[in-house]
Amino acid sequence: MKTVYSVGQVNRYVKNMFIQDYVLRKVYVKGEVSNCKYHTSGHIYFSLKDETGVLSCVMFAGQRRGLAFRMKDGDRVVVGGAVDVYERDGRYQMYAKEITLEGAGALYERFLALKAELEEMGMFAPEYKQPIPRFIRRLGVVTGAAVQDIRNISLRRNPYLQIILYPALVQGDGAADSIVKGIRMLDEAGVDTIIVGRGGGSIEDLWAFNEEKVARAIFECRTPIISAVGHEVDFTIADFVADLRAPTPSAVAELAVDDMAQVMYTLSSYQERFQRDMREKIEFQRVRLGQYQMRLKYLSPESRLRDRRQALVDFEDTLRRAMDNKLQQYRHRLGIYLERYQGLSPLAK
Repeated sequence: MKTVYSVGQVNRYVKNMFIQDYVLRKVYVKGEVSNCKYHTSGHIYFSLKDETGVLSCVMFAGQRRGLAFRMKDGDRVVVGGAVDVYERDGRYQMYAKEITLEGAGALYERFLALKAELEEMGMFAPEYKQPIPRFIRRLGVVTGAAVQDIRNISLRRNPYLQIILYPALVQGDGAADSIVKGIRMLDEAGVDTIIVGRGGGSIEDLWAFNEEKVARAIFECRTPIISAVGHEVDFTIADFVADLRAPTPSAVAELAVDDMAQVMYTLSSYQERFQRDMREKIEFQRVRLGQYQMRLKYLSPESRLRDRRQALVDFEDTLRRAMDNKLQQYRHRLGIYLERYQGLSPLAK
């Protein structure tokens, strides 16, 4: 009798085979990227291909920290991860955990090693981060061609801002020393905030911002520093050491410089609200003052004294009338007593 299996049982059996294969649990595959799609969920779906075949791949959003550049079709990459079966569809694919550009693997390893070393030394610790001033008057910028974006956006947001530029080399030989010199000069110049950055590029293009000397210059700087290197997905050592990271050079100006038009609008709103509240309070106190004046008018000491004085006058009149009445009565009685006395006296006979 033949055994019949369900589709799910077969897929589950194949999946277990993949799970038990030690080689497939951690494997590195190189190839050319095709059909690359950044999903709204944060996952990245793509394929690796070479002249012999195609391998489906996915990098979940939680693993995106393993991607230091924005991947696109045509990139030659090395993908590290596990090969497993997607049981529902019965197909296998690679689940990527790290992706590096082919030929940049050695640089990426250096990047990870230095990042781990500096993190262990505490150079990324939040307690060493300086707050970025809310309102700045002098902005220092260490960059190359990205200065135009930073300058245009900064002055549009605050036309009164003074920008001090140090035009540094941001790529190639001597770039790291140039960036360090720019940071130290602007720190001595007494600016309120320093922006350090450049536009996007490969890991080789951005490598100056992964140098230890640049990281130490940022860490030792007394002025708050904002790092703005590459695209949003690009991370460098400078980003981790800086007091604040901007996703792009264009966005850094919005983080560093307040929009004066919005500030003036806010102040105007506060002024109108303050004046309205003061008018309401003054009107309320004016009504209360009128009420107190009325009460004082009827309950004041002067009014009470007048009332008491009138009461005394009335009492005096009443007392005088009573005394006059009593006196009349006494006189009448005295007359009666005198008549009686004269009628009984012997002399009267």
